[in-house]
Amino acid sequence: MSTQRRLARRLAQLYVGLALYGASSALLVRSGLGLEPWNVLHQGLAERTGLSIGVVLTVLGAAVLLAWIPLRQRPGLGTISNVLVIGMAMDATLALLPDAHGWVLRVSLLVAGIVLNGAATGLYIAARFGPGPRDGLMTGLHQLTGVSIRLVRTGIELTVVATGFALGGTVGVGTLLYAVAIGPLAQLFLRVFAVPSASGGSTVVATGQPRGAILRP
Repeated sequence: MSTQRRLARRLAQLYVGLALYGASSALLVRSGLGLEPWNVLHQGLAERTGLSIGVVLTVLGAAVLLAWIPLRQRPGLGTISNVLVIGMAMDATLALLPDAHGWVLRVSLLVAGIVLNGAATGLYIAARFGPGPRDGLMTGLHQLTGVSIRLVRTGIELTVVATGFALGGTVGVGTLLYAVAIGPLAQLFLRVFAVPSASGGSTVVATGQPRGAILRP
């Protein structure tokens, strides 16, 4: 694959992945069965402020990005695009999707949202344009404190879930299912969407748990 075609593919994966991530999060909202950890917080803040969840996601993402400065993290195109695209895609999808009624439809939206989220994560991460702002916060705190990535990530996510729930965000079976399923799904789709390197080999190592591969909107 030529350099130009490879770059075009990476850019397409980046923006398609970010748009699909926002759409997948909207599906989870409409299911009413539980959200991803950070979106529990976003939804709770949206309930308190009257802003849309997409606007809250964007504003909080920008605030988290500012926290990178003392942590000495360096954003990439994907980092900035993450802040700008996902919230807009989420609000646009919510505007098109009516509220879901009935368990069959709600469960279908939940499952579709989680699978689509995994695909979006694979697309975005495999494009290699930099981590999302919340992933950078995770790795920055790991480097600053020396605490393992696993413990830092767990601590952050427990904090945002508890805070979001207290503010009115939706925690449910979907939150648990997402936590269990997103790692394997992201791992699968990282392999599917790996962009070949100039030598023809894969640029994404997808064996074992992908370090920092879970996109946080």
